[in-house]
Amino acid sequence: MRLFLLSILGFFLATSTPALSASCGNGAAGFNVWRDAFISNSARHGLKPRIVQSALKGVTYNKKVVRLDRNQKSFKLGFKQFYAKRVNNAMIRRGQKLGKTYARIFKGIERKYGVPAPVILAIWGLETNYGGFSGNMSVLRSLATLAYDCRRSKFFTNELVNALIIVQRRDMTPAEMKGAWAGEIGQTQFLASSYVKYAVDYDRDGRRDLVRSVPDVLASTANYLAKKGWRRGQGWQPGSANYKVLKKWNKASVYVQTISVMATKIQE
Repeated sequence: MRLFLLSILGFFLATSTPALSASCGNGAAGFNVWRDAFISNSARHGLKPRIVQSALKGVTYNKKVVRLDRNQKSFKLGFKQFYAKRVNNAMIRRGQKLGKTYARIFKGIERKYGVPAPVILAIWGLETNYGGFSGNMSVLRSLATLAYDCRRSKFFTNELVNALIIVQRRDMTPAEMKGAWAGEIGQTQFLASSYVKYAVDYDRDGRRDLVRSVPDVLASTANYLAKKGWRRGQGWQPGSANYKVLKKWNKASVYVQTISVMATKIQE
C-alpha cells in the first residue's frame, strides 16, 4: 500500500499543473513550465489568456539577457569617463538641429507639459542617439526571462504584465516590440510600466507608438517628467527641483548629470 501511495504521489508531482511550479529559477531548466503557468494564471493580472497565449507561445529563455543583467559596468564609471563614452560634439549639434526641425512640436509640448526641448533632446540622444538604435531584442522574451530569473523576479513580472497590456490594448504587436536587453521600449527607452502610465498619442493616430512616432516619443517623455513633478520655467542643474525629477528618470547619478550637462550644451 505504501509503495502504491508513493507511486501515486510521484505521478502527481510529475504531472502537476503549471500553477504548482516554482515561482522563479536560476537557469533555463524550468522556464517552459514557468511560462505555461504564467499563461494559465494570466487572468489574475487582468490579462486575456488568449492574447497572452498568442504573445508568449514559443518564447524561450535567453541566457544572453541574464548575462547582461549580471554585468552592468558603465554606471560604475566616474562622470567624466561616462560622459566621454556616451556624448560627443556631433551629438550636441544634431540635438540642436533636431530642435529646429521639430520646433513646432517642441513648442506645443512645452506649452502643455512645461518641459523644455533641450531636456527632452538630451534624453532622446542619450538613450538611443535620437532614435538611431532603440534595440532589436524581443521585449517579451527579455521580460519573460527576467521575470523567471530569481534575482528581480517580482520587478520584471510586473514589467512583463505591462508589456502584455500594451499588446492587449493594441498599441503594439508582439513582433513590433523590439527593444533593449532589459525590455526597454522605444526611442527614449520606456520600461513597459512607464509606457502604460505615461505614453501619449500626441499625433492622434489612435496608438501610443514610442517606436516610430516622433511626436508620441517626445510628448510621452515630457509627460513622464511632468507627472514626476517637473517645475515649469525652472532650470535643471544639480541642486534644483528639476534635477531631482531627472533622478526619477534614471537612478544612476552619472546618467542624470550627463542629461543635465548635455541639455545645457544643446540649449547654447
